[in-house]
Amino acid sequence: MPAAVTVIVLNYNGARWLPECLDAITAQAGAPRFETLLVDNGSIDDSIAVTRTSYPEVRVLETGSNLGFAAGNNAGARVATGEWLAFLNNDTRVEPTWLARLWEAARAHPDFALVTSRIVFMHDPSTIDSAGDGYLRAGAAFKHGHGAPAASWASSREVFGACGGAFMIRRDAFEALGGFDERFFMVYEDVDLSYRARLRGLRVWYAADAGVRHAGSASLGTSSPGAVFFGQRNLEWTWIKNTPRALLLTSAAAHLVYSVAGVIHYARHGRGGAALRGKYAALCGLPRALADRRRIQAARTVDAAAIARHMEPRWLAAKRREKAFAAARVSAP
Repeated sequence: MPAAVTVIVLNYNGARWLPECLDAITAQAGAPRFETLLVDNGSIDDSIAVTRTSYPEVRVLETGSNLGFAAGNNAGARVATGEWLAFLNNDTRVEPTWLARLWEAARAHPDFALVTSRIVFMHDPSTIDSAGDGYLRAGAAFKHGHGAPAASWASSREVFGACGGAFMIRRDAFEALGGFDERFFMVYEDVDLSYRARLRGLRVWYAADAGVRHAGSASLGTSSPGAVFFGQRNLEWTWIKNTPRALLLTSAAAHLVYSVAGVIHYARHGRGGAALRGKYAALCGLPRALADRRRIQAARTVDAAAIARHMEPRWLAAKRREKAFAAARVSAP
């Protein structure tokens, strides 16, 4: 009998995180029939040995090399058997009813194709890491609730997008969307997927009772040069590919200001070179992004107003809160 859900855990040299992550998945209570699939992106640590020795029930897919978040998860989706796909970072510990709560939310809201979790910090579960993704009209993403008390995000509701660290999507929707954009490699691939889903009229539900603890950026690093490069490149591709023409024109000036402000911010923190390289790479990839845009906009089923309703107009306030909390985390002992 095929699984109702395939839980896909992408891993790259995450042996130190896997026992806690896989133990928590194994201990799920009240969940539908599910399988766990570990997609290993060419790890050179003990990840495979740990999994096969201690978790024989977990299927293992070895990609043979580091394909990145997007292509690695797509590889897992291709061999999954579940009606739903639950993507989960390896540096997480899910609550015992996590999958049951995602499943209940999906059944209770059949018009929602994606369900995202309430993610708190591993070291401080009283603080939100992500309560789903938001999207600014200026053309960039942010995490709902990032740095806020967990109690303030205890109510479920619709959000713009799902956080790739812990969310579930209907398999047929994922396949119809073409999965994650593998050119992104990592960072913003979840935002891009959610945006493309919204353009097709697919909605995203935030399940506040589907709890996950997250260590945060275990593979890439919160403000590493790689994280900055991919983030600055991929936010441009996401905006260009997906934003309907009317919104693209009205947000162009704000987007320019936002992008310049981003480079200045990273320059102040010693990452200006990585940010500029990201912008240059985005420009070099513009012809492909425009080709993708033509295809995506041709398949769009909702108008610009329907998209704009779920966007945050106050980009400066949203990003100030997020950056201030990130800076406080870095400076904390």
